[in-house]
Amino acid sequence: MTGGGGGGGARLTVPGRATVRSAVAPMYFEPHVRSTQVSQRLCGHELDLLEEQDDWYLVRGEDGYEGWMHWGFLSPPSPNGRQKQAAVLVSLGCVVQTANRAPRPLPLGARLFRDDIILSGEAIPQSEMPSRFPRDVTAITQSANTLFQGSPYLWGGITPWGADCSGFVQTIFGLHGVAVPRDAWQQSETGALAGNLDELRAADLAFFSDRDDQRITHVAMALGEKRLVHLALGRGGFANEDLADTQDPYVRKLRERFLHSRRVV
Repeated sequence: MTGGGGGGGARLTVPGRATVRSAVAPMYFEPHVRSTQVSQRLCGHELDLLEEQDDWYLVRGEDGYEGWMHWGFLSPPSPNGRQKQAAVLVSLGCVVQTANRAPRPLPLGARLFRDDIILSGEAIPQSEMPSRFPRDVTAITQSANTLFQGSPYLWGGITPWGADCSGFVQTIFGLHGVAVPRDAWQQSETGALAGNLDELRAADLAFFSDRDDQRITHVAMALGEKRLVHLALGRGGFANEDLADTQDPYVRKLRERFLHSRRVV
């Protein structure tokens, strides 16, 4: 089965694969633009195409998460596929330009195409990611406390341009080579149980609920010493919380809504 669109008219095959060609591509709950954004995928990342409906594709990302994406965000399998994966450049926040096209910004985690020229910011080879972002709790919490500073809350977002709580957690851990699921409730089933809210170690995950059935609705990352970092709707975005500040009404709510914690590294 072949689609009539994809990358400005290029044909996409279902089942098959495609590459994200825009800086950020939204994934929707249903195949129409009025639907809820459930996640995002970034430039240069490849997706599995599972199903087609009009100009929409049900796609699956590298984390196994599925959602609907419009063909306008997609191109046939990646120009990066002709390069060795280790040579692919990963954006740490940069502006690039391709010949005869306007400059475009790429968020943290996007992958550059072969003919992209970096105008500003930074991108590093995929092979250098483990040394730049080592798999240890000090480095992970440093990234969590710096890379998303000033980011607004955005349901379904995964970048410093806007993220939700679980998108923030997944992106930070992913930079450091630790794969965690996309949604907070899925993350709450990852790793081993950790301590109570005041005993959490750096990089532990704390889970919360504001529902009567106690279904997980929020996740934050511990920094140690009774501090948390998260992307929170109640804060409008990025926030660093002092759990000892019980005079803060928001902190009191966090304490009331805490359910349990997990340790993934």
